[in-house]
Parts: sequence; structure tokens; C-alpha cells
Amino acid sequence: MIAKRTGGRVLVDTLVAQGCDRIFHVPGESFLAVLDALHDTPAIDVVTCRQEGGVGFMACADGAMTGRPGIAFVTRGPGATNASIGVHVAMQDSQPMILFIGDVDRGMRDREGFQEIDLPAMFAPLAKWATRIEDAARIPEYVARAWNVATSGRPGPVVIALPEDMLRDEVSTPDRPPLPRIAQVPDRHAMHAMAALIKQAERPVAIVGGAGWTPATGAAFAAFAERIALPVATAFRRQDALPPGCTVYAGNLGYGPNPKLVSRIKGADLILAVGARLGEATTDGYTLITPDHPGQTLIHVHPDPAELGRVYRADVAICADMASFAAAATLEDVSPVRGGAAAAAHSEWLEWSTPQPREGAALDLGQCVAAMRAVMPGDTVICNGAGNFSGWWHRYWRYGAQPSQLAPTAGAMGYGVPAAVAAALRFPDRQVVALAGDGDFLMNGQELATAIQHGANLIVLLVDNGAYGTIRMHQEREYPARLSGTTLRNPDFAALARAYGGWAETVETTADFAPALDRALAERGVRLLHLKTDVEIISPATTISRLRGG
Repeated sequence: MIAKRTGGRVLVDTLVAQGCDRIFHVPGESFLAVLDALHDTPAIDVVTCRQEGGVGFMACADGAMTGRPGIAFVTRGPGATNASIGVHVAMQDSQPMILFIGDVDRGMRDREGFQEIDLPAMFAPLAKWATRIEDAARIPEYVARAWNVATSGRPGPVVIALPEDMLRDEVSTPDRPPLPRIAQVPDRHAMHAMAALIKQAERPVAIVGGAGWTPATGAAFAAFAERIALPVATAFRRQDALPPGCTVYAGNLGYGPNPKLVSRIKGADLILAVGARLGEATTDGYTLITPDHPGQTLIHVHPDPAELGRVYRADVAICADMASFAAAATLEDVSPVRGGAAAAAHSEWLEWSTPQPREGAALDLGQCVAAMRAVMPGDTVICNGAGNFSGWWHRYWRYGAQPSQLAPTAGAMGYGVPAAVAAALRFPDRQVVALAGDGDFLMNGQELATAIQHGANLIVLLVDNGAYGTIRMHQEREYPARLSGTTLRNPDFAALARAYGGWAETVETTADFAPALDRALAERGVRLLHLKTDVEIISPATTISRLRGG
């Protein structure tokens, strides 16, 4: 006979059975029964955060690194709304995540009680599945299903509301073992059709990275592409999709891509898109490759049948698990692409990603990236939120094998510091760097306290130009010299980091960066370099005066 357990105990035991080893949370009275069960569960590391937005981002990043759902717990109302940004990013980035939300008692529902929200209705448009558990005996069923939904097909977030009184109920129910992840192998006839079309093409290009991508997928696809000399670009913020040293890598798409790569994509007669949704950022607003792509053949490979044909008309649509597809591709008989395009594309990327000194910049971020490349390990994990500051690393950093780039394709600010905390806890032996702008940092910089509390080792590079720089850039382009609402008055960020308990220095010149970085690398714990830059030099290729037409 199965002993009775509280709903909170059943939930925690079920998470252990599914393979959970870490949760991120801000505590709430609505799930005290869960916190009580976690007290006696050493198998799960409990990371206590300072704001639910940080919780959501950490869980999203953890899912991206492990391929298992990142697990988050928050309370109803304010906690749920704060955490919703993590659900949005997990969905747009196709990353597995489960957000558990403590809810009002079942008998209190529909009275607009304290902090009450219809949580399944709120999260339905944001998540793959949003539900509520009414019966504690069914917790193992719901959690096993949520785990499978989050990881199968196009990975993404699941949201589960937990009525507070349900978690206190005592029930006899068995734990449920993990379900095998649903993975579809590619159709053999579709693979032969793909091979035939690549053979016929004169200027084929691949775009890779996205839903369900793994390091094994990247290695297998790189072997396939190198064998047939196929140029390969990575989708927006998927630069770790291929292993380092891949000889056919042509660079990344998104904001500020290499103009030569843009020309190569536009001139391609065949596009092989693997894993990528071909979203707005990757396709420059659906113009680099248009949804009907006249004059181009499109082979679209994705693990979710609902994505195929949704926006882009595919000449060949292959619904398959990414690892299964990449493994099958290596077996296809495809003649090498003629004309040496892959070698040329790779050479163009090497030139594009080599920083040259920037005239007029007291602190040249391109040279800062070069200094980092000279002394930091190839498997360094680079984490960033949104802003033009990230463009220097997207262009000049040489990313290692996945996971080494944690950057939201949803363009969410405030992601870098929480993601770096999650990465430092997941990979304590790897170097982890959080890149943040001044506006970006102050959205979730409080999670430095989480890093200190949990003994995380990470470096923060805080780029401070005194502005919401990306919006300022758009503002100057659309309304030249009419500055409004984008200027920031900032704190002493180095002093702030020291107040949290970290090590920090301020850097204002290029010459000072490398020695400061060396000192930071010699320290442990949280280390912050406050990089003061000129807002005039807004991106690797653009100045404010140029946007104004000056």
C-alpha cells in the first residue's frame, strides 16, 4: 500500500523522478507545502532568487543548457506576472521550461480573491500548455505530461497552477517514471528529395540552429556540410550551433550581419533551413528570404509539424527530431557543392569577425573582445540580454560548442545576469561572462545577490553609455536630433557590485581593459568591469552622427 503524502511532497518526489536536480524560485505563501518538502530533498538544489523575472530567465537558461525543462516556482498574481517574461522568452527561443505557480485555494476561486488571476487563461497564449492541477492524486500524471510537452517537438514552456489547499491534501498515489521523449525520424523519401535538390543546386546555403538543437546535432551537421562543401550560416543568436573550427561556417544572421553573407543568402538558389523558424530577426523582417522566396528552393527541417508551412512555403518540408535528421543527412549521397563557395564564405566570416581598431573610441569594444579571445577559454559561456552592446560579441567573439551562447532571440532586456547565474551554477568549472548594457543591467542586476548567496563564479561586463542605446539609435534614425526619453543617469556600477559583495573595477580606455580583465580572472566569485563608453559609437558599424546624416 502506498503511504499518504501531501500534494507538496508528491510534487517534489515527482520532480525527482523526472530528473529535476535544480529549481529557481522566489518563495510565496501559496506553495509553502512545496518548500517544506524541498527541505528534506537533497537531490534538488534550491536557488533562491530576488525577483521573479530573474527566476524565469534562470529557468529558461537552464533548460537551454541541459535540454531538460528548467524548473521555476513563483507565487500567484505579482509573482506570476513578473515571471511571465521568462515564459515568453522560452517560447520564442524554443527552450524547455516548466513554471509552477502557487494559486488561490480552490474554494476561493472566481471571487477575485487576494492576488487571484485566471492563470491558465493568462498563460495560454504564451506557453505550449497552461493548466491547473485540481487533484493532488493526479500530480504525477500532470508533471510527467508537462515534462514531455516541454521537451518534445518544438521545445517550450509549460505553466502549471497549484491551488494552495491542493498542495496540503494528503493522498496515496504512485510516482510516475519519465516518459520517453517523442522524437520523429525524418521521412526517407523526403531525405532523398533533399539530396537530389542539393545536387542540382549551384549556390546552396544552409541556415541552422534552433528548436531541439544539441551539441551532437551540431557535430553531425558540420560533418555533413564539410563533406559536401556547403556554406552554413547560423540563425539569430544561435552561433554555438556548430562546433568550433567548422570549416564551412559562414557567419551569423540577425542584426548587423556581414553584408557579404547577406548577399550570399539573397543570391542562393537553394536554402536548407534546419531547426530555425526563419523568424523576423534571422530574415531581417522576412525580406532576406521572403515567405514565397521566388527563384529559391526552400528545404525546411523542423521538429514541429505546425511550424512547417506556417509562414514559409517549403518546397520540401521535413518534420524530424534535429539529432535524427543530422544523423540521417550524413548517410545521404550528395555530391560536393561546386565552385568553392564554402571556403570563400568561411574566409569572409574570418575577416568580418576580426576586429580592427576603431578610430575615435577611447574604449574600443572590438579590441576588448580581441583581448578576451586571447586569454579566455574557448568554452566560455557568453550570456547577454538585449541592446547594441551585444553586437560587438555577436560579431567578434568565437563561440564554442553548444551551450556557449545564452542570448534571447526574443530580444528581452535583463536576461544576461540571471542567465549567467544559471550557467555558473550548471557549469562551475567553466568561465561564464554576463554582458549587460546600463539599461539592461538594472532590469535584473539584483540577481548578483543570488550569485553571491549561492557561490557562483562569473564575470559581468557592464557597458555603460548613459542611454537606452538601441532605442536611441532608432530614435536618431527616425527623428534626428530630437532626443526624448532615452537618456539615463546611472549609479557607480563598480561601487554597486562591491556593495553586493563582489569585486569590481571601472575601465574607461582600451589600454586599461586587458590588465583589468587579467585582474578579474585572478579573482573568484562575482567580478564586474564597469566599461564606460561613448554613446556616439553605438554599434560596431554605426555612429549616432551617421544616423543623423552627419
